[in-house]
Amino acid sequence: MTHPLQLRGLRGATTSSDNTAASITNAVAELVDALMEQNQLQPDQLVSVTFSVTTDLDACFPAATARHRAGWDAVALLDVQQMAVHGDLARCIRLLAHAWLPGDQPLHHPYLRGASRLRPDRSGHS
Repeated sequence: MTHPLQLRGLRGATTSSDNTAASITNAVAELVDALMEQNQLQPDQLVSVTFSVTTDLDACFPAATARHRAGWDAVALLDVQQMAVHGDLARCIRLLAHAWLPGDQPLHHPYLRGASRLRPDRSGHS
């Protein structure tokens, strides 16, 4: 039985090794690749992706990295600055994606690199 598609929210996070465009771009590409692969997503299933970054990352826009991916021209992308909280994880990039997925499909929220400590229960392929 095929389950109807539902608009579902996916989360994830990673860290950038440095505040450089190259480091941020690499971290975002790795995070987005993990999100797409772990959830068996195609670009046309994505509605929107919001990226948030900690205040110590200002070398480039994460959405600019995603915008250049094949098939992502119709995805609404947004960058925001993460709320500054004392003791927050440094150089952190978070995402919230909305995608059309079957209602019975398990969701995978990738927490990579240093961000794995934010959600040890969801690190890797959980």
